[in-house]
Amino acid sequence: MDNSQIADVFSLLSKLMDIHGENSFKAKSYAVAAYTIEKMPAALTELPDDKVFSIKGIGDAIGKKIIEIRQTGKLNALEEYLQKTPVGILEMLNIKGLGPKKIAVIWKEMGLETIGELLYACNENRLLLFKGFGEKTQQNVKTYIEFYLRSKGSYLYAEIEPYALQLHQQLKKQFPNHQFEHTGAFARQSETIDILEWVSTAGNSELEQFFLANSFSVTEKNETGIRFKAENNVAITFYTARTENFGSIIFHTNCAGAFLNEWEKRFPAMQTYGSEEEIFKNAGIPYILPCLREKEIIIAAAMNRPLPELIRPEDVKGVIHSHSNWSDGRQSVEDMANAAIEKGFEYLVISDHSKSAFYANGLKEDRIKEQHLYIDTLNEKLYPFKIFKSIESDILNDGNLDYNSQVLGTFDLVIASVHSNLKMTEDKAMLRLLAAIQNPYTTILGHMTGRLLLSREGYPVNHKKIIDVCVDHDVVIELNAHPRRLDIDWRWIDYALEKDAIISIDPDAHNTEGYKDIRYGVLAAQKAGLTKQSNLSSYSLPEFEAFIKKRKEKKGI
Repeated sequence: MDNSQIADVFSLLSKLMDIHGENSFKAKSYAVAAYTIEKMPAALTELPDDKVFSIKGIGDAIGKKIIEIRQTGKLNALEEYLQKTPVGILEMLNIKGLGPKKIAVIWKEMGLETIGELLYACNENRLLLFKGFGEKTQQNVKTYIEFYLRSKGSYLYAEIEPYALQLHQQLKKQFPNHQFEHTGAFARQSETIDILEWVSTAGNSELEQFFLANSFSVTEKNETGIRFKAENNVAITFYTARTENFGSIIFHTNCAGAFLNEWEKRFPAMQTYGSEEEIFKNAGIPYILPCLREKEIIIAAAMNRPLPELIRPEDVKGVIHSHSNWSDGRQSVEDMANAAIEKGFEYLVISDHSKSAFYANGLKEDRIKEQHLYIDTLNEKLYPFKIFKSIESDILNDGNLDYNSQVLGTFDLVIASVHSNLKMTEDKAMLRLLAAIQNPYTTILGHMTGRLLLSREGYPVNHKKIIDVCVDHDVVIELNAHPRRLDIDWRWIDYALEKDAIISIDPDAHNTEGYKDIRYGVLAAQKAGLTKQSNLSSYSLPEFEAFIKKRKEKKGI
């Protein structure tokens, strides 16, 4: 190891000690040692052991550690800290503007352990609630994390969509005599995208010339197509087709494996087609949209009966699950309501965080009363638009909600969600969730697994059991539409629909811009075959009011 590498060891040790709240004097001594070693003109590896201790600024303890590093290539003291520090915390050390002290607050006080969780907290303006974190710091952290996640080559659908659509238009303009059509995961509206795929009648040589001129590199090329990588690490694939077989190539690349295998079993003698519509017509079944071509069961369903009309973004009539500046939102309730009115929504459900979410400025009982009076005033002013009084109540470790029945009874509806102690076994997670679902005041179960796509796995749950109990207790299941959540996973919605569960596509909006996320929730819901009839936020205002009234009467609350 050269001087620079040895200095890095001491520098990292110093930072980790600060993060863990260890002796600050000792941590600083390691930082000073790192600086000293970095600036040394002579190579430490060439010094005899006894000469190490004579270096100015290097005492006995640090000298012994230098010798340990030289002999073993590592430092046990550092290894011990590495073992008890989450990987995500180590990644945060690379974020400009985040020193050990700030990272300690993020970890120990905010309870965040990955950069994905930190990004989500930035989007919810959580950092601004803690001392030492200003708006500029929060924006810098957000910008860095987004860049870092992009460098990994996987993207949220919402992140990659503008790029994909812009490039599509550019291709059509550049190659006006050729066909281009999206295919693969993007065409199927997958939550995350690793590769953008097109079927095209343009040849490899034409595409290569264009993309090389635009700073792309070729990563693979054969007779079936060509793959490029952009400077921003986006992978792009083109499948070569002719006009007469364009539909066949689109079909095969537009279907997930399970769907395609089942199709080929049922229709083994596939011909060559110019369009996908011809393929379905020849098979004698209605056209199945690409977003539905995931599970094999959809084929039998389409053969037996017409597929229902899928929910569309314009079918959503109300904004359910939104936050204001009463907790961790950026705008007032009135601003949120006016924006909803401008977008044509009929009602708004304000569900600020509850008192256990201290990190999000959650509402204590006295502030709830104040907010309700404020909402009453706004409802008089904004009639016939209506703001509903709600709360996103934390599900505590024992499954209870964090208000008593008297307080919960003051809300029109309650969204129950887990926000803390997310590292759970399935047994623990199920205990908390099932207890909350059985609480008569729980109207909607919020983001069922707590997952953050591309950054945090959800806690393990038995989806079928949760769905069954939600149906039994008249609890609506949220499809949290934030592109980083999309939770409940669409793969379980078809089971929920079989059981007559009600889904609610909710934006979890922390500002008015968040309303646009409803669309991404709808795209995910379409993959499961959701119709507007089974979506709570598609209810008109009178229907929504009737739903709440009927449920309260049934529960006796």
